[in-house]
Amino acid sequence: MEPWAALLGLLSLLTIGVLGIYAVSRGLAPRPLAVGPYLSGGVAREHAVSRYHVRWYAVTLVFLAFDMEMVFMYPWALVVAEVGTMAMVEMFVFLGLLMVGVVYAWREGAFRWV
Repeated sequence: MEPWAALLGLLSLLTIGVLGIYAVSRGLAPRPLAVGPYLSGGVAREHAVSRYHVRWYAVTLVFLAFDMEMVFMYPWALVVAEVGTMAMVEMFVFLGLLMVGVVYAWREGAFRWV
């Protein structure tokens, strides 16, 4: 079999599979009673462009702090054995700086919901 024929067969099989899954999904999906812009077709209680409470911004910043922690910890975990003690010291300094941010957010009430 020619390589282009195998590729064409694979692409056609993939297309048939994707279209088949899409057709099954359309056939089995429940129909919404009302069509709305969001909330799965439910009736909205507020406008779609309503403002968020300011407390969500603090929660978002805390989430980003922990997200960035994970982004830096994955490559660090790969080289910590090779670098040695200095890598451990640097990571604890980094985690200490993040902890200062968490303590500040806690003191400011970012984790209080009432």
